[in-house]
Amino acid sequence: MKETSTLQLPDEQATEGIAWKFAKIMPVPMVIFLQGDLGSGKTTFVRGFLRGLGYEGVVKSPTFTLVEAYSFQDYSVYHFDLYRLVRPEELELIGIRDYFNDHAIVLVEWPNQGSGFLGDADIELSFTMIPIGRKLTMNFLTKQGIEFKKRMEKER
Repeated sequence: MKETSTLQLPDEQATEGIAWKFAKIMPVPMVIFLQGDLGSGKTTFVRGFLRGLGYEGVVKSPTFTLVEAYSFQDYSVYHFDLYRLVRPEELELIGIRDYFNDHAIVLVEWPNQGSGFLGDADIELSFTMIPIGRKLTMNFLTKQGIEFKKRMEKER
């Protein structure tokens, strides 16, 4: 069970815009893995996503803290950046399993760094730099992820 879509994102505003649209219809819980080289748009996507939920504060990549938490009325959003993770086992020390719950949207940059210690993703977003902007490949991997894709297509 997997469905794939691609988009071309010509600039940072387009990346934030698609993330904003994701946020407006995102069900809870949801796990999203963000793949791509440094500077490819992963954190920009997270910033747009949080803005779409109404968050107005500073959104920074948790490169050194591993996770940033954002609380909303009925749920939380956890933004992980595992780029600097030395050993995946370190995730056990921060109680990684507690973040993956029925009241959370979890966004994970560099998920391969936590291989074996992360749950499965509902959606995997891969950002690839192209001559003008980025290409976003969206893999919808679970029943919930595919239902979200259908909802997005209706919203266009």
